[in-house]
Amino acid sequence: MKNWMFVLAIFTFIIFAFLMYSFGTPTFVNFDKEMASLIGGNKFIEWFHYLGETKFIFSIGILLIIWLWFYKGNYYGMFLVLLTYPGGFLLNQSIKRLIERPRPEIADQLTSFSFPSGHAMMAMLYLLTIAYLLLDGYTSKKKSIIIWIVAIILIFLIGLSRIAGSRHYATDVIAGWSLGYTWFVLCVLWYETRRRQFKIEDA
Repeated sequence: MKNWMFVLAIFTFIIFAFLMYSFGTPTFVNFDKEMASLIGGNKFIEWFHYLGETKFIFSIGILLIIWLWFYKGNYYGMFLVLLTYPGGFLLNQSIKRLIERPRPEIADQLTSFSFPSGHAMMAMLYLLTIAYLLLDGYTSKKKSIIIWIVAIILIFLIGLSRIAGSRHYATDVIAGWSLGYTWFVLCVLWYETRRRQFKIEDA
């Protein structure tokens, strides 16, 4: 893992913690209102929420595990998927129940809590995990750049879709992205540590 990734993970956790304790302040309340006015109702952006639905993400996770098992024989990679997907989901739901922030007031609103956004957090986790595992050991710089750019764009659009559909506040989405990245780096840190230990033991 690059050193800058770990430093960025510390920074994103600070952002998450800061938002957790300050999303109700006038500054962030106004920020949420401005973002809702800017993006709210955008049907193109809202469509991307389908790529962040729980059933879709876990279906992708199952396919990824099968690929890692039968085609790569990467058992640590399989556990990495379990850490990022179900592990990240449980972390998100636990924090939602701890914070208990209501969602924006609209008709037919979801009944679950709002902070942090599950779509934003899980999009960060599952797309970065896919990109990371696809490129694990790959040497093509051009292909790596393309895959990372596509992943980042989709992460961005899936998060914004929750603001466009008035399902979340902008601060929920930023917090979801932030916590998702921090959790991803922690999971990758475990993965790379275990793989190094396995190589040493197998030597």
